[in-house]
Parts: sequence; structure tokens; C-alpha cells
Amino acid sequence: MRRVHVIVTGRVQGVGFRFTAQAAASRAGATGWVRNRMDGTVEAQIEGSEAAVGAVLDAIRTGPRGSRVTQVEVEEIVPQSSTVFEIRRDG
Repeated sequence: MRRVHVIVTGRVQGVGFRFTAQAAASRAGATGWVRNRMDGTVEAQIEGSEAAVGAVLDAIRTGPRGSRVTQVEVEEIVPQSSTVFEIRRDG
């Protein structure tokens, strides 16, 4: 089991980015959360198998139509055994 903390920079708000991440997580069987941050970035935590986390990271690096991802920071963190992937309130 793998869990990562992700900060995505670029044109990533107002383009459906969180919904794209949630859909990718659902397809891959990953859990965790995603939210917009006040500084214009998107933050997420993704948990699952190596393949599931990798699939969501690939979707995040591409982003939805209308987005422009300029940087993706990925930090390995301790798995938490979450059971869903949710869109959280902006933080």
C-alpha cells in the first residue's frame, strides 16, 4: 500500500481538476482526497496499490482540458487505510 501527498501548480482551479482526480481515483481503485488551496494550487492525498496511485498521478500530471499543469510535487507519506476518495472543501 502506498500513500502520497501531492501539490499541483499551474492553471488547476476552475477547470474541473478535482473532479478529474476523483474520477481517475475511482477508475483506479484509489482512495484519499483532493481540494483547492487558497494559493491557487490543488492539494491531494492518494492511497492504494502502486498501480492505482500511479494511474491517478498520471491523470493529475495531464489534468483536464483547459488546465495547464506546470509542477507536481509528490511526497511519500504513511498510508492511513482510507476507504473513499473525496473532494474536500477549499483550504
